[in-house]
Amino acid sequence: MEQADFLVIGAGMAGASAAYELSARGRVLVIERESQPGYHSTGRSAALYTQTYGPPAIRAMTVASWGFYTEPPDGFTDHAMLTPRGVLIVGRDGETDRLDAEFANGHRLTPSVERLDRARTLAMAPFLRPDYPAGAVWEPDARDIDVHALHQGYLRELKARGGRVVTDAGVSALARRDGLWVAETAAGVFAAPVVVNAAGAWADALAELAGVRPVGLVPKRRTAITFDPVFADPADKAGLEGWPMVCDLDETFYVKPDAGRLLASPADETPVAPCDVRPEELDIAETVERLEQASRFSVRRLTHSWAGLRSFVADKTPVVGFDDQAEGFFWLCGQGGYGIQTAPAMGRTAAALATGGDLPEDVRALGVSMRDLSPARLR
Repeated sequence: MEQADFLVIGAGMAGASAAYELSARGRVLVIERESQPGYHSTGRSAALYTQTYGPPAIRAMTVASWGFYTEPPDGFTDHAMLTPRGVLIVGRDGETDRLDAEFANGHRLTPSVERLDRARTLAMAPFLRPDYPAGAVWEPDARDIDVHALHQGYLRELKARGGRVVTDAGVSALARRDGLWVAETAAGVFAAPVVVNAAGAWADALAELAGVRPVGLVPKRRTAITFDPVFADPADKAGLEGWPMVCDLDETFYVKPDAGRLLASPADETPVAPCDVRPEELDIAETVERLEQASRFSVRRLTHSWAGLRSFVADKTPVVGFDDQAEGFFWLCGQGGYGIQTAPAMGRTAAALATGGDLPEDVRALGVSMRDLSPARLR
């Protein structure tokens, strides 16, 4: 039996960021059921940093992550993890009051957010149909995230501090014995006084395996496609790489440049059992239909399609904290679609709470409380 101070189950972004932060406070073992870390949600992200997306705790955690992204520790990565993109949240005629409310909400934490009229919206996103937007909320500081650099930086630095990542280690049994959580896996037996449940869509299933009451986690499928847009005038495609990400106010689609093409999604949230999820033809068709209703281009051929899992609890706020009925069992799940952009602050928060501390000062200053994140709130 291999023993450590902390046993993290799940090597996706949540587990990797928490394990990295915990490795400064003790020895960490990370066990992953797949043959490679980040196979499910982490590897299928839209890869965007935006401070105006999500419930209040998410927005606060995203703001608190900015410093790490822009000034990471020495040696963490050899290039910038964020590159300029910008996000337009577009509203239609009859939605101006909602756009005003969206602007006020976003501007509260992010002063650079602007409210645009129709003309400025079309200037920013010239691929939209002229009659589609009434205006938009513009977040100029939104950035594309190099997810691979972030994830690998966490795992590499974890190992440099003496931590270990074990793959192909699906958990078959998890129980507390003699003050330790003992995990039996296909790759061996591992134990620690504190177990961090960062199993993503499988977090409730892992809890039930351990005899711990679940928190009501619901995995939801999110579909994405990439394609080359076709315009009546091919010159209209000029400058594609500099276009912002565009999403509609009702969040029925989003579209952004991606490696010379466009990446889009119908922003679907279809409840599914935890699995290696695949896209459905109907969702792909809806993506294309919604894009062509809003844009001047057509979608004639897809270059790629896939689906990922976004897991939520009832209030769509992550679950971070010790279980109040199971000693040493620490929850780190329910990141939804926000797990990448919040990873630096979420990792610091998880490490602070898992070692008996309070929330990081900057996170508390942004209005987040332990109660907001605690699994007890869901019971």
